[in-house]
Amino acid sequence: MANNSTGKWVQRAATTGGGRTYRGQMPVNWYASLALICIVGLLLVGVSRYQLTHRSTSSSGPPTTAQTWYAALGINVCGTAEANLPASTNTSKTGLTANGNGVVTVHPKNSSESGSNATLGKFVSNYKGLELTNTTLRYPGKTAYTNGDVCPKGTPDSGKPGVVIVYSWPNFTAKKGSETPGDPQNLLFQNGQLITMAFVPTDVTIPKPPASVITNLITADEAGPTTSTTAPTTATTAPTTSTTAPTSTTAAPTVTSTTKPGGSKA
Repeated sequence: MANNSTGKWVQRAATTGGGRTYRGQMPVNWYASLALICIVGLLLVGVSRYQLTHRSTSSSGPPTTAQTWYAALGINVCGTAEANLPASTNTSKTGLTANGNGVVTVHPKNSSESGSNATLGKFVSNYKGLELTNTTLRYPGKTAYTNGDVCPKGTPDSGKPGVVIVYSWPNFTAKKGSETPGDPQNLLFQNGQLITMAFVPTDVTIPKPPASVITNLITADEAGPTTSTTAPTTATTAPTTSTTAPTSTTAAPTVTSTTKPGGSKA
């Protein structure tokens, strides 16, 4: 009798795909592995994005405090090239300065400006009135433009919405440049580099800085850093020697006339 009962139970389990306990058991290991893969993938994506938007701030490497670089900087708003930034007035505090002719001098004063800290954003933050983010551009003393703003009348791009774009070329001979990804403040300076900060429609080709600015860059690069050297002045007075020739008095000899006897002179 017991054997018949057992046989019937086995038969029912076979027809239903197994017992109740087996049917309720889930492949835990498989689901756990799948979840782990998803979590690791999301973490890797997050780390990559963070590294892209938060570059390291190492002060090692060029430019060092012993080096001087030059870069050309142009600012274009709605198709109009803005005037060159006036010369920086805070040269005692920062080594990333505007020369007043469109050229930026990159001569770090300390570790906060050297290496990967020598960025366009560092220069902008030290120039009063100049503003640059990934959404806003402001020329000192003028209107700030934010992504989506429409270019005003009278400009080449009048009536078109614009966005902030920073384009750079490695040197003045380069025909092809590249747009700065992410935050444009992270753009690293390079020696001889051309940079254009622009607020323009997305379908516009970003121009290089004006030709006059590029000429000024070439001149500055060829001349190198200016060092003011004053030669010491030495006053030399030749000694005065007073020489008095000795005075010699020579008395002419006295001739004595002798009279011979007889009255004749000898």
